[in-house]
Amino acid sequence: MGSKTQKVKEGQGSTAKGAEALLTKTAVPAVVENIVGRTGAKGEVTQVKCRILQGFDKGKVMRRNVKGPVRPKDILILRETQIEARRIKSKYSKGAA
Repeated sequence: MGSKTQKVKEGQGSTAKGAEALLTKTAVPAVVENIVGRTGAKGEVTQVKCRILQGFDKGKVMRRNVKGPVRPKDILILRETQIEARRIKSKYSKGAA
């Protein structure tokens, strides 16, 4: 069997387009203010509201999904602060009997 070699174009690496932006920026700490609820197919993800402590969005409160144990006043290290998690849709509306 002969060996095949793959040609790689200049300027293209093994990283995806969006991944390069994440690699160049630093991580940002955020403190958990309150727990909104559980989400995911089996309830394995917790949705929290957290306040950004450093960086461009310092002081911004945003909703994030967290996998694993989490409680208020915990510190999360976020890779990016531009994307916010969608709100959890509840089956029942408040005040409905």
